[in-house]
Amino acid sequence: MKKKAGLITSFAVITTLLIACGGTEDASLPTEEADGAENNGVETVHDDSYEELASMYQPLGNMEIPEDNPMTDETIELGKTMFFDPRLSGDDSLSCASCHIPALGYGDGKPVFEGFEGVEGPRNTPTIINSGYYTSLFWDGRADSLEAQALGPIESPIEMNQDLDELVVQLSEIDGYVEMFDEAFDDEVTIDNIGKALAAFQRTIVIDDTPFDDFLAGDYSALNEKEIKGMELFAGDAGCISCHGGPNLSDDSFHNIGMETGDEGRYEVTGDEADKGVFRTPGLYGIAHRGPYMHNGSLETLEDVIDYYDHGGDDHPNKSALMEELNLSEEEKEALHAFLMAMSGESPHVDVPALPED
Repeated sequence: MKKKAGLITSFAVITTLLIACGGTEDASLPTEEADGAENNGVETVHDDSYEELASMYQPLGNMEIPEDNPMTDETIELGKTMFFDPRLSGDDSLSCASCHIPALGYGDGKPVFEGFEGVEGPRNTPTIINSGYYTSLFWDGRADSLEAQALGPIESPIEMNQDLDELVVQLSEIDGYVEMFDEAFDDEVTIDNIGKALAAFQRTIVIDDTPFDDFLAGDYSALNEKEIKGMELFAGDAGCISCHGGPNLSDDSFHNIGMETGDEGRYEVTGDEADKGVFRTPGLYGIAHRGPYMHNGSLETLEDVIDYYDHGGDDHPNKSALMEELNLSEEEKEALHAFLMAMSGESPHVDVPALPED
């Protein structure tokens, strides 16, 4: 039986939130121009001292895969098929890909998501790029695994509005899905297996081969002079690395960056007054592909994001002490922007699968 949309807090999946925090030590290092070498029209630098700059960052490394959900071809294909199937929603109109559009960096390009029967959600649709590297999911961190996260939007009344028990019955009546679940899990259609397959597919949506990654691997010609200046600022005077310093360019933690939106963020999960207006730090891989930005989608461009942090954010009473006025020059802002672009990479391409027929 199909359900009507309800008014509850959305389990919107994660998008981009750039947290730049002041007060860290300047990481500026000497530069040398290469002999005639150019990268996008800007001369590159080659200097052994950049090993020190690279050491301030952590390579992305390998993703942890749960022992009870190995990444098999069959599981990934099943997850991909369901990701694009609108029959996972209560009225057969919305798929996961309706909000996580590959061509839009696996977001939807809107300030906040549009859910079941056109209901406007409270938060911005986050990307699923590199989501397999997080230890908590959703803007408020309410899920501790991709398996748990994958089921949240399906059953949310203001997202896909589908009863999970009914979904099991519905998919079990489709021969193609029965065969795919048997191949993937040697098992029938279950709620647990639906979550596992969707999570397995999401773990394949990865950006890990950017010029930034090449620089960390020792190819110091991978970034041009402006990008390296931005990298120095990111780890130094701009202080972005205080919150975006982990392997996925996130500390996997939660911060209040000063935005007065009326959204209580992680407080809705913990009930702790210190968590009011606090949201999870997203990673920055693919950031250029997935605006608008912040948990409410209020900043349209990366330039807007940099300007927001430059003036120290707004005046939420619970604002983090890490948020300080930066007073960056226009040249420094441009360098930070160039570095963010250098870590964006190419948005992963996915061929839309054929869906099993009823």
